[in-house]
Amino acid sequence: MTATILGLFAITYLGMALGRFPGLSIDRTGIALVAAILLLAVGALDTKQAVEAIDFPTIFILLGLMILSAQYAGSGFYDWCALRVARAARSPARLLAVIVAVGGGLSAVLANDVVVFAMTPMLCVGLSARRLDPRPYLIALAGAANAGSAATMIGNPQNILIGQVGHLNFWRFLEVCAIPALAALLIVYAVVWLVWRGRFGEPQGDGQVAEAPLDRWQLGKAVTATAALLALFALPIPQEHAVLLVAGVMMISRRMASRDMLGTVDWHLLVLFAALFAINHALGLTGLPAALIGDLTAAGWLPDRLAVMAPLALVGSNSIGNVPAVILLLAAWPTPPEGALYGLALLTTLAGNLLLPGSLANIIVAERAAASGVRLGFVEHARCGVPMALLSMAVAALWLWARGWMTFA
Repeated sequence: MTATILGLFAITYLGMALGRFPGLSIDRTGIALVAAILLLAVGALDTKQAVEAIDFPTIFILLGLMILSAQYAGSGFYDWCALRVARAARSPARLLAVIVAVGGGLSAVLANDVVVFAMTPMLCVGLSARRLDPRPYLIALAGAANAGSAATMIGNPQNILIGQVGHLNFWRFLEVCAIPALAALLIVYAVVWLVWRGRFGEPQGDGQVAEAPLDRWQLGKAVTATAALLALFALPIPQEHAVLLVAGVMMISRRMASRDMLGTVDWHLLVLFAALFAINHALGLTGLPAALIGDLTAAGWLPDRLAVMAPLALVGSNSIGNVPAVILLLAAWPTPPEGALYGLALLTTLAGNLLLPGSLANIIVAERAAASGVRLGFVEHARCGVPMALLSMAVAALWLWARGWMTFA
């Protein structure tokens, strides 16, 4: 049975690295789900074990934040914001700064994947209407979304999981991670500006794109709900309860149908999380991860030091992806120290900027841009992504070391 579990585990994470299997139309979520089903079919897991393996608080927080974001989307805020950003500045430097600030700021509160999914199409339309090449601005949007999301415990899926596993405090997390995240935003701006310098062109007018409608009442509800959520995080109640409570209130509406709000939820991401939890639990039942952690501890190679954590985050995030990498590591290393959790959140998130497949936000921007007629290539992204990731990770590592959260060696 151990050999079967190892085989399915290897196939799953090979699929995470490739994104899909050649000749098949199955994506990462499908690969993980099929592997989990096969583990049930061969008896490596029973139904009770599969259910108990799922970290439901993490799933609930993701679900609740997606419903809150649906309130923003339903108000027309994302389209309005993207179009206003595209029209805002009269120079490339200012336009780039606005995109980085807005993309990073929204991602810290509303989750980076949701923000880039909603903003990319209208941003492409608005920039093209002004006769600008959207590519550098889209690279900046993806980079800023990743960097900004590193600041908070609800900025991206891996941070949510890390916060739940470590029982971290929301405001303490912000205190530790906000400064390196802000520095990363500045690095994103500087790198994109330097790499694309002289090739931005000059904005031409405001374009001919119709003004995106904005329902101010629905937007007011969304902003009030966000403020309430942040206030609830300061109270001694489980964070998943706070998020679900706010999401439940958002679904009680006279104008927005709950079916429409639930339709915007990224169910594929939730299924991916659940399937990976089950697969990693099956591997844990073999005893191999515990033995590996014991060997690494004896050899002094646990990722509780920056010399191990940083390269591990860089390789893991840009091979199998930062979300699967974090799920895998936490399954094998169930009791990391608090400082290592902050390091894991910062470094895996910032490492996602290195290459196009490094984070789901990058992939979403590329796919949504392609649907709008803008091709963002692997090499084009890497020219900015490599220096963005390496510089921001270096700053984050120095910050963690200087504040005493992690040592270098």
